[in-house]
Order: sequence, then C-alpha cells, then structure tokens
Amino acid sequence: MAKWCDMGKKTDKLLSILQLQPVVPVLVIDNAASAVPLARALVKGGLKAIEITLRTDAALEAIRAVADEVEGAEVGAGTILNAKHYEAAVKAGSKFIVSPGTTLEILDAARRMPVPLLPGAATPSEVMALREEGYAVMKFFPAEQAGGAAYLKSLSSPLAGIQFCPTGGITPALALDYLALPNVVCVGGSWVAPKALVEAGDWDAITALAAAAAALGK
Repeated sequence: MAKWCDMGKKTDKLLSILQLQPVVPVLVIDNAASAVPLARALVKGGLKAIEITLRTDAALEAIRAVADEVEGAEVGAGTILNAKHYEAAVKAGSKFIVSPGTTLEILDAARRMPVPLLPGAATPSEVMALREEGYAVMKFFPAEQAGGAAYLKSLSSPLAGIQFCPTGGITPALALDYLALPNVVCVGGSWVAPKALVEAGDWDAITALAAAAAALGK
C-alpha cells in the first residue's frame, strides 16, 4: 500500500510541473555558463519547467546553477540512462527525471528517490508494464519516428487513464496535433532554444520563442 501511495504523490508532483505549460524545453547545454541566462529567458517567456539533458559534461553543473539561481524555474534532468545518472541529477537539484526508455535499474532508483520519474515508452506493452508499476504519466519517445500523433491517439481508448509527454521530432506546427489529443499533457521540444541563439546569447529572441510556445493550444 505504501508503494502505491508514494507513487500517487509522485504522480501529482510530476503533473504539477508538466501542467505548467504546453511545451517543456528539452535542452542540450554545452557551456554551463549559458544555463542561467537561458533558463531566465525561458521562464520570462512563460516556460518554467525546463529539461536539461545529460548529454554533455556541462549538464549537471547547468542543472545545479539553474536550481540555485533561477527563480520560478522547475528544472529537470533528461536522458537518464541508469541509477547513477538518476542519483547525480537529484543531487544536483533536479525536480523531475526523464528517461528515453525504461529499465529495471531505473525503476528501482525511482522507487528509492523522492523525485518523480517521467519514464519513456513507445509501445502498448511498454505502457502496460509501466502502468503495472503504478505509472500514469509517461514520455512517448521518439514521438514522430514512433508513429506521431495518430499513433498516440490510437492508444487513448485501450490505454485510457495514461497521459503522455511526447518528445522527439516535434515542431511548433506538429505540437498542435499532439496537444489536441485527450491523452497528452504537454510536449517536449528543442526548438525554443536553438543552438545558434544560445551561442549568440540572444536571450530576447529565446524569450520570444518561449512566449510563442507557451501560447500553443490556447
């Protein structure tokens, strides 16, 4: 019973973050020094929930800086592939954890950690297995390559009660198709922080992109 109560609290915590906005920025940060001004630009535009992927050596430092210095930001860690990643991301200040897929090791780490997991799933079997573990919110990845909005819509009836954050290959135009689905809580997207704008330090342009993303589906 304790396990399920705990899962319910974690689900509520995760949803409280994902429901802040229609688009969660998925960031690959090469230089930790850019993390704080980038996050501030995104928050200013209305995107408070921010996923920083553990794909670079700067990722953990970037998460720590955003967690410590950016008021209003709900920073999470993405591309979590094992328990070591999970623990390091939580220690750095992550409020939520995102994995591209799911393993027994990650599920075990998620049980032991207070920070909620958004686990990746791409097939009905994967969704059903996660549902048996108590998960009701999942990442649908890679969204476009796995079948897109039409595929995800087809899961809404047989797998009722499961909500998704589709991520992977989504553009502003495609985002609207996903956000119109009853089983989509938000989408993940990298277009709000193009590498060229980040490297140029054009935070006003990123704020404008964030504002446009925050208004999607309204």
